Amino acid sequence: MSLDHLVYATPDLESTAAELERLLGVRPAAGGRHPGFGTRNRLVRLGGTSYLEIVGPDPEQEPPATPRPFGIDRLEAAALVGWAVAVDDIDAVTARARARGYDPGDPLDMSRRTPTGDLLAWRLTPPERAGYDGLVPFLIDWGDTPHPAGPGLPAAELVSLAGGHPHAEGVRAALAAVGARLDVDEQTRPVLTAILSGGHGLVTLTGP
Repeated sequence: MSLDHLVYATPDLESTAAELERLLGVRPAAGGRHPGFGTRNRLVRLGGTSYLEIVGPDPEQEPPATPRPFGIDRLEAAALVGWAVAVDDIDAVTARARARGYDPGDPLDMSRRTPTGDLLAWRLTPPERAGYDGLVPFLIDWGDTPHPAGPGLPAAELVSLAGGHPHAEGVRAALAAVGARLDVDEQTRPVLTAILSGGHGLVTLTGP
């Protein structure tokens, strides 16, 4: 299993994309809309099949019946709110995690259209079930769908990803249950921090 993507949620997608372009020197590419969720995204490749997802409200959709994912409706500024790891058999990984004492939730079927009209379909465990304030990743299985982090995306480098939590031992146990790795230390409040490198230098993304 490997890092699939980081989730950088924002109350204003275009403003945040412009700020990242200023800081990183690359313009996040349009990803697509999430029908029914009231969101859309922009993407930056982080190497291999890893990427940064910047996700925010979609003004061209009606407000959703339920709150937007990743706590977007409560955010006052952009924040690194979670991460996902890619797996080949999400049902098997979910069952194994439950056997080890951590329940990531039942996998869901998801899809969206790319700006060129191609359909991407995948399965994931509910991001809102990601444990320990998002320090434990949710699982994603792309199946036969081409991965969105293709070579055409604007790129930056992920230098590091680490976390802190008041219950660091519990985080480590849950990470082991899903087979993921993350450096986690004891801190007074939960925090996930990524350092990226672009043409304009290093950029730190962190939680709310």
